Amino acid sequence: MKKIIILYFFLLFTNIVNSQCFTANTTFLSGEKISYIVAYNWGFIWVDAGKVTFEVDSLEKNGKNVYHFLSSGKSLTRYDWIFKVRDYFESFAETIDLKPLEFFRNTNENGYRVYNKYVFDHSLNKIFSFTENSNKDFLQDTLDLPACTFDVLTAIYYTRNIDFSKYKFGDKIPVSMIIDNEIFNLFIRYINKEVVENIDGKLYNCIKFKAMLVEGTIFSKGEDLTVWVTDDKNKIPIIAEAKILVGSVKAYLTQAKGLKYKIEALIE
Repeated sequence: MKKIIILYFFLLFTNIVNSQCFTANTTFLSGEKISYIVAYNWGFIWVDAGKVTFEVDSLEKNGKNVYHFLSSGKSLTRYDWIFKVRDYFESFAETIDLKPLEFFRNTNENGYRVYNKYVFDHSLNKIFSFTENSNKDFLQDTLDLPACTFDVLTAIYYTRNIDFSKYKFGDKIPVSMIIDNEIFNLFIRYINKEVVENIDGKLYNCIKFKAMLVEGTIFSKGEDLTVWVTDDKNKIPIIAEAKILVGSVKAYLTQAKGLKYKIEALIE
């Protein structure tokens, strides 16, 4: 359920808009924490079934000032018997340009376990990969590191720094990511601007885009993820909605602390 917020991307074809790969951060600060409730479509009703949080810290690592990104997701205990989720993601990225340095994933989705560790060496253009899951034994590997490649967590914060004012309906914004020891050339498709109502009844001016999903334990492949982010300097995801193998899920913003700017997209 957690991956509904973090997979904003996918598949690179023709007519792709050129995009700067790494960019200076202008949207978030160390100390930011954003929380969501995840709801599952149960027949004709939506049922709150999980929680997701994203946090940003800054520290010094190997002599560099870096951002430390943390995200965790879990199903609510009362629904664990249906589909138990315990997900943890962590990454480190350079503060100057958001280049990823290290990434960790430790997830359990209804008994399907995944462990990933990636170390990015930008001087050698290599990714040192350590992966294991319920279906595959531990693998240590070395992959070529294409320019502009992110881990899934750093990609979210990169996405929040995209200047959407450059794009028109249907434009594709490329993002490359490493997922399960494989590099995907992905995209975000810009749709338009809309006013959306959050689960608490508050209205926001938002930027709307769609993305394709990488097939996995919850999602099927296809351009079935829709995201609404605030149309202001923060670019916080307010709502994300995705079709899953059975039904659909939505994530709603419940709390945002330590923001760099006031949420000007909120309609008072």
